[in-house]
Amino acid sequence: MEKQDLECAVEAILFVSGEPVKLSRIAAVMGVEEFDIDAAANRLRDRYSFERRGIRLLKLEDTLQLASSPEYADYIRLALESRKPPQLSQPALEVLSIIAYFQPVTKAYVEQVRGVDSAYTVGLLLERGLIEACGRMAAPGRPVLYKTTHVFLRTFGLESLRELPLLPQVETPEDGRDGIQSAIAELKAKEERTKEESAVKAQAIEARHAAPDSVEEERAIEDTTEEEREV
Repeated sequence: MEKQDLECAVEAILFVSGEPVKLSRIAAVMGVEEFDIDAAANRLRDRYSFERRGIRLLKLEDTLQLASSPEYADYIRLALESRKPPQLSQPALEVLSIIAYFQPVTKAYVEQVRGVDSAYTVGLLLERGLIEACGRMAAPGRPVLYKTTHVFLRTFGLESLRELPLLPQVETPEDGRDGIQSAIAELKAKEERTKEESAVKAQAIEARHAAPDSVEEERAIEDTTEEEREV
């Protein structure tokens, strides 16, 4: 299959889905290797950035998803009459950070690290889709285990959990409490850096696409100079 056809097929699948789709599933459907799908996705992502399109292609761990560009969020909200999601409170960021770094964890573990009841905040994060239940612990009462979702990755501009800022070595919930505040600050900074890096990347891509034209112009000037010398 030609590269352009592969890119168009990936784009069509992601557009219709609206949700993250696994690389392996797309590769199986197209009859190609996952590497080929990943390469096609990277080309699409660069093209969207270079052309300053209203959509972006996101890679979230082993999945791909199409999403709107953040700079047009206000227009989208006005057109669809939707309200801007409220910013996460400090307690919500604390709970989310604990789950992100120590997942899968129970609500009791979160409360042990924070030292306060966290039932309401866990419920709020579940409603926002930032965390989800992922099974039950083999312990008395079979408490629910929680982990972060792709929405969490997308919100903080992460492709995978490996990109989370490093925490100091922790062995107990008490140790985790000491480092969680720095983790919250790092996550906020990561979100801001992601926005800045997107703008810089777009400029770099634009310059890279423009480079071949400059090279051709230089070659044309050199050829013209050679012809003048011969004359």
